[in-house]
Amino acid sequence: MRSSLILISLLANLAPAAQKASQSHPSTAEGVATLPGQPMQIVLVLTLLTVLPAIFMSVTPFLRISIVLHFLRQAVGTQSTPSNQVLIGLALFLTILIMNPVFTQVYEKGWAPLEKGEIGYEAAWDQGSKPLQAFLLRFARENDIRLLLEITKLPAPAKPSDLSLSVLVPAYILGELRAGFQIGAVLFLPFLIIDLIVAGVTLSIGMVQLPPVMLSAPFKILLFVLADGWNLVIGSLVKSFYPAT
Repeated sequence: MRSSLILISLLANLAPAAQKASQSHPSTAEGVATLPGQPMQIVLVLTLLTVLPAIFMSVTPFLRISIVLHFLRQAVGTQSTPSNQVLIGLALFLTILIMNPVFTQVYEKGWAPLEKGEIGYEAAWDQGSKPLQAFLLRFARENDIRLLLEITKLPAPAKPSDLSLSVLVPAYILGELRAGFQIGAVLFLPFLIIDLIVAGVTLSIGMVQLPPVMLSAPFKILLFVLADGWNLVIGSLVKSFYPAT
């Protein structure tokens, strides 16, 4: 019920804005496209609200960060702490922090000129997608791009910047999945050593009443806290998305 009220208020606020935008950007003889009318803008907003979460999770660092945080929680041995809501919220705000320069460039190069009536939709898409394309290209692996080009039977472009988003997006997702699992495997190693040590000690003294996992959990949490694990993990994750200087 609450979400429905929020959606209704959003559409109510969108209507005057759409009418004002359509009046402030009349059609010109040069063929510069104007913003769509009020009904079409409502359709576009509803469509974006449906697909935006999936797009946001797929083409941003949210994918790698969320995978690593879930691996970290399993490695420490706290199955429900922090909760999924906390991990997703942390991944969301870290993603916004990392992607803020890219989103700013997309707005300045694509949406802002379109809103002013300086360029058309096709030019706005071409200019606005370039910052995102450059970001995806930095982290897409060459093997994944080659695989997708072979699957789609597309010719190899003359330069990497000529790759289309239809190839770059799945290549980026494959690369992020691989990177997330690699980082997760590395995070498991120190905690796995603690599990092996505790299991060996408990078996050697014949203490089989309690599972070794329950005995090793406090030691793993203590190691993580003493090493300032959150600072190390989050710092390494965020820095991995910035170019080396």
